[in-house]
Amino acid sequence: MVFDRAGNCVASAQREHAQHFPQPGWVEHDALEIWHCTQTVIGQVVRDAGIAPGDLMAIGIANQRETTVLWDRRNGQPVHRALVWQDTRANDRVRQYVAQYGVEAVRARTGLPLASYFSALKLQWLLDTVPGTRALAEAGHLCFGTIESWLTWNLTGGAGRALHVTDVTNASRTQLMNLATLDWDEELLDLFRIPRAVLPRIVSTSNVLGDVATGALRGVPIAGLVGDQQAALIGQGCFRAGQTKNTYGTGCFMLMNTGEQPVASRHGLLTTVAFQLGDQPARYALEGSIAVTGSLVQWLRDNLQIISHSDDVEKLAAQVTDNGDVYFVPAFSGLYAPHWQEGARGIIAGLTRYATRAHIARAALEACAYQTREVLEAMEQDTGTRIPELRVDGGMIRNELLMQFQADILDLPVVRTHTTESTAFGAACAAGLATGYWQSPEDITRAIGRRWVPCMDATRREHLYSSWKKALQRSLNWIA
Repeated sequence: MVFDRAGNCVASAQREHAQHFPQPGWVEHDALEIWHCTQTVIGQVVRDAGIAPGDLMAIGIANQRETTVLWDRRNGQPVHRALVWQDTRANDRVRQYVAQYGVEAVRARTGLPLASYFSALKLQWLLDTVPGTRALAEAGHLCFGTIESWLTWNLTGGAGRALHVTDVTNASRTQLMNLATLDWDEELLDLFRIPRAVLPRIVSTSNVLGDVATGALRGVPIAGLVGDQQAALIGQGCFRAGQTKNTYGTGCFMLMNTGEQPVASRHGLLTTVAFQLGDQPARYALEGSIAVTGSLVQWLRDNLQIISHSDDVEKLAAQVTDNGDVYFVPAFSGLYAPHWQEGARGIIAGLTRYATRAHIARAALEACAYQTREVLEAMEQDTGTRIPELRVDGGMIRNELLMQFQADILDLPVVRTHTTESTAFGAACAAGLATGYWQSPEDITRAIGRRWVPCMDATRREHLYSSWKKALQRSLNWIA
């Protein structure tokens, strides 16, 4: 995506890549396919928009965090498919660490509980499982990175001359970086048995790193690297402490900017780096991650087949005026924040002969809003502050029924800017701030695109939420 100074998208191209599910709970991507798709869309957007490299000020990259790539620095070949953030193959390793050290063993240093969500145990699995990789890693022949590291390495020349870097936001999601020092932590590396030689250099989010070496964008500087949810925080203009955004994608990710000091969560949230602009002090955030929201709509489409296209869910749900007392807890692979319950499983509760597929569709959309309220309440409890509004982005914000229900169940205004692609725009902002395209965050225009205000009766609001919480309790500890 190409953005102008006013935050308008002036050109874009996209290409889908394959999802691989070799076993239940395993989720993989082909890193080479992602690189090839990246080259394709760069070429397409340059051709379609008539853009020359000299027309571009800088490049920013936003990426799915935690997704783990391990490749040979000598030839650029991945040793295995990338392990995606949703992948749960390290659950047994998590249980072993928790039994020995407790679930909070590394939270003080990393802001994160022990969980298969993060990169460290995914990387450990690769080093222990793929033949020969640990020896190659210790000899300095392998590179680890999340997707922005992998793409930057390829864009800047590949084997022999490439940059091997990651930014502080992505590094903070590996469970290997110390939040206080913003550097790899030797005790964590020992704990997870990770050779330091495989790790990238940690850089700030907004910083000129180097030029693209080949292809249609040769010579354009890469000046912004940022994890997708922190990118959305930037793209939504949440530069001040207390400002909060929620991204509705495959899952939901809510982040609150907490300023220059990390806030330790007592209510099941993650403490993470929000961003670092150049040499300025890092800003921190509280984050609540919800595993299943948009993917629940895909499940209705692909598994239950009660809709033909994802966009049909709103029309179907609107056929009924309420949920018919049906509640959905989409704990398909456990629950993330604020519960961190890998033994939870999905439940549809309250079914009677009255219930129809429209009620199930409505319950699915409402489940996204209930889970969001849980996380927002946890943030308010951790910080002792009332969030004045929720800024939103992601594919599901086109769903008017969901956004209005979200405002109603939160009793808060829900706001989106006119730039709906906040994640991509946030990466552009990071790059533009590093190169002087924008002098400061205040220079970046963010016009309000839509505002939903609550209009639900308080008694109705609390009845719905408490009923969903009853269903939630029945989903917990389903797998002992």
